[in-house]
Amino acid sequence: MTSTVPSIRLAPASFGAVAMQRLEDLRAFTDVPGQIHRLYLSPSHRAAADAVAAMMRQAGCDVVGIDALGTVTGRYEGDRPGLPALLIGSHIDTVKDAGAYDGTFGVVAAIAVIEELSRAGQRLPFAVEALAFGDEENVRFPSNLSSSRALAGRFDVATLDGQDEDGVSLRRALVDFGGDPDGIAGLARARDSVLAYVELHIEQGPVLEARDLPVGVVTAINGASRRRLTVAGEAGHAGTVPMALRRDALAAAAEMAVAVERLGAAQADTVATVGRFVVEPGAVNVIPGRVLFTLDARSPDDGVRTRLVEAIEQECRAIAARRRVELTVEPFYDAPASPCDPEIRAGLAAAVRGRQIPVLELPSGAGHDAMAMAALCPTGMLFVRCKGGISHNPAESMTQADAEAAIAVLVDFVRGFRPPA
Repeated sequence: MTSTVPSIRLAPASFGAVAMQRLEDLRAFTDVPGQIHRLYLSPSHRAAADAVAAMMRQAGCDVVGIDALGTVTGRYEGDRPGLPALLIGSHIDTVKDAGAYDGTFGVVAAIAVIEELSRAGQRLPFAVEALAFGDEENVRFPSNLSSSRALAGRFDVATLDGQDEDGVSLRRALVDFGGDPDGIAGLARARDSVLAYVELHIEQGPVLEARDLPVGVVTAINGASRRRLTVAGEAGHAGTVPMALRRDALAAAAEMAVAVERLGAAQADTVATVGRFVVEPGAVNVIPGRVLFTLDARSPDDGVRTRLVEAIEQECRAIAARRRVELTVEPFYDAPASPCDPEIRAGLAAAVRGRQIPVLELPSGAGHDAMAMAALCPTGMLFVRCKGGISHNPAESMTQADAEAAIAVLVDFVRGFRPPA
């Protein structure tokens, strides 16, 4: 499963210009005017899925469809029909008030690869499939990566009973979308029908911009651990309880948050975040009696992540004991790291180098559909620079030149890809 430097060079048409226009076209599909707000199985998701299907047909896909969970699939056959496929894709659902590039750029890049192969009349010794997944952002339903997990044969049927904030179940929304809850089991791909999955995605971080590089090769998707921490002290009158006699839950939790920051920064490639802080009773003249906060710790190395979480919990308990407050820690999410396949990494690096771009390898701090697809086949990811590292924000931005470079690298990788013997 290697990649060699291709002999066919860049097409006369600009990959970047076409991709940016398609991204602009997809920007219009939203359920909230003035924003990009395209949640899984919403009317705007359906409209975007239909538009992506049309783009795939225009690009030269031989077969295009929208599956039972809303994934848009476009297949470009190899030099004979029915060959195993190299899958390329990302997602088209968004967070609320999103940017235009997260996920969606990877989808239009996959379409660009097929369009270039079709333009050149080139059939490879394997099929190429473009995929547009629909449930990556984990915003509308208490589910995550359900559409990509289904292809990997890991869909949890209990997910169908999860409800959004309006009480609509995923099952009901799927039927309204035009999907088929009864058809989900049939989406699982046979292992011998798939060669690998590759995803192109904006970095969602500032590393590439700091290095002045358009693209980077992903080494692994970080594993993540999440905890809910509750600090229970004693509420009291802010004017009458002496400082030395207080059991201030907020002061204790604040010290814990600083410890989280310090320990998270102590090692390379680890991060630790307190993302939510709820203070009770929340009155200006009352000593806080209870604080709830969250911990999110990530690392590309599961052992390092486990030790980091243990160290954070140990220090938080020491703070609680010293400040005479009670601490409860509730684990609610643990996901292992997902290393990228070494041969795919090497192939992507060769394609980057072939475009006279220095090769930078870096982990992904965010989760992606590649995590789910790793249960099915070898995976790889290529990052593209985004302005300021800003994502999940209307200010999310990337340049046409970087889009051009990233898609050119992806095309070169695909042309040089060789299935295992």
